[in-house]
Amino acid sequence: MNWWDAPVIRLWSIGDLPVARDGIGLSFFIRRDHKDIAAAVWRALQTYIRAIPPGSLGWYGTDDGDILELDEKGWEVARQQMLERPWGYSGNADLSESPGGGEISSGYIFEYEGQPLNTPFGKAPVSAVSFTFPTDYLQGKGAAYLRTLALELARELPFNFGYASFAIISSHGMSSAARWPIVEALLARYSGLDLHRGTGFSSSLGTRALSPAWLTFLGQPLLGQLGGLDALRNALPFPEVSVLPMDGDRVLVTLDDGPDPIDTQTKPIPPQYRALARLMEPFLFQYEGDELPLYKSDTNRWLRRFL
Repeated sequence: MNWWDAPVIRLWSIGDLPVARDGIGLSFFIRRDHKDIAAAVWRALQTYIRAIPPGSLGWYGTDDGDILELDEKGWEVARQQMLERPWGYSGNADLSESPGGGEISSGYIFEYEGQPLNTPFGKAPVSAVSFTFPTDYLQGKGAAYLRTLALELARELPFNFGYASFAIISSHGMSSAARWPIVEALLARYSGLDLHRGTGFSSSLGTRALSPAWLTFLGQPLLGQLGGLDALRNALPFPEVSVLPMDGDRVLVTLDDGPDPIDTQTKPIPPQYRALARLMEPFLFQYEGDELPLYKSDTNRWLRRFL
């Protein structure tokens, strides 16, 4: 794929604030208590910081909803939010390049939502961690470098499911303020484009999967439910695909040389995406109910776009 063929996406709110842009979204979902994984997530954050340009994370979200400068004091607050809350059973972080304003929204974003498994909030809660990169980082470093970095981050995290994709990314949940018809048109045209929600499925995903992506990380019980390594390799006999075993009975499936946006106006959906989607279909997340609100029914269809 030629990276210069990827769409340049800049989305603004009705009030003309930059709220979202194109980039790469990387998320992991972990069915473990926050207190058991917080240190590993903190180490993964340090790996991310070393890999991105110095000072790329400049702002953080506070518990009361404010956004403050991530100076030395701010880093201490962020560390406490993740590692040293007085009650110890949950933690969170929301760090970004920019709080909004200017000409381009944030490209570098780190989010973490850690919670106990017995939390009363959500039907199938998981802890979730997310990293984003602007597209020019990928263009400068190359897809192979980003895949290696994603693997390094993944090794720290006892994930059940994870993925990396070309994406619409935004900080502090600001994508919801974008002009929605433009977002819908982009998602309808580019099947490989993810509307990156960071930790947005953390209250409901449980041990299920989201849709296949450029990088698809599978842990237990998903890997076993899919039939293990042999079933994956049998289902994906394509030259573009690699299936890499990881320690802890996990695997990374790479579907292409890079995160292809898949412009359906110029080509069909690649067969390896459809093949993995068919294998994963029984275990894909879906909202349940007879009369779902529109955003939930739209999400259900969108997560099955490769079928």
